[in-house]
Amino acid sequence: MDPDSVKTTLSNLAFGNVMAAAARDYQKGVQFVPGCLMGMAFSPQNLVQLRMREVLAQQKAQPSSSTIEEIDLDELMDDPELEKLHADRIAALKKEAEKRQALKKQGHGEYREILEGDFLGEVTGSEKVICHFYHQEFYRCKIMDKHLKSLAPKHMDTKFIKLDAENAPFFVTKLGIKTLPCVILFRKGIAVDRLVGFQDLGGKDDFSTRTLEILLVKKGIISEKKNDEEDEDGVYPESRRNTVRSSVDPDSDSD
Repeated sequence: MDPDSVKTTLSNLAFGNVMAAAARDYQKGVQFVPGCLMGMAFSPQNLVQLRMREVLAQQKAQPSSSTIEEIDLDELMDDPELEKLHADRIAALKKEAEKRQALKKQGHGEYREILEGDFLGEVTGSEKVICHFYHQEFYRCKIMDKHLKSLAPKHMDTKFIKLDAENAPFFVTKLGIKTLPCVILFRKGIAVDRLVGFQDLGGKDDFSTRTLEILLVKKGIISEKKNDEEDEDGVYPESRRNTVRSSVDPDSDSD
């Protein structure tokens, strides 16, 4: 076959394919933009314009995702159930804040020293009270002080106080206190239990604040915190930093 003839045939085929593709694009453009192409010349430039109009038409027909999100958010904000949940949460927080303020006025939330003359008023003024009878010179009393001081802010429902046994002879005798430290647990003004020395804490001076807390929870004088998942180092940093040296005598100090 003549080479020039073959070349001409291939050119005609390629031109035919281009024209067919242009025709499809033209028909597609007519479907999206009817009535505006009747007098338009069939050229590549016109095809570009057709495609641009097609894209614009599709964008106008479909709302943007941001508009949909805004509509959904508006509907959510107007949901009566959500408004009720929000109101209930605010009311609960307000009630809890008021309760904490009332307890603080009663001396809760801190580990305080009291005088013998204030003892009856303190133990009868709150439902749950922990009172540490101590001696200033006893090392084990200082160890107990350290742990109770760490627990007091955490357990607002219970009052934490201490009383110098030397300056409270009447109540030391009345309560039958023979060994120090002695931690007496009161409920509604009645002594319901006590910790004598460290015998319930392993008999050693290096027990942790958490160990004491667990013991007090078991005795029902404080409540376990359900949302507290921190380890001992995270909850009681002072327990690690401010270690008090144990006394030479491994037994509890006596008065």
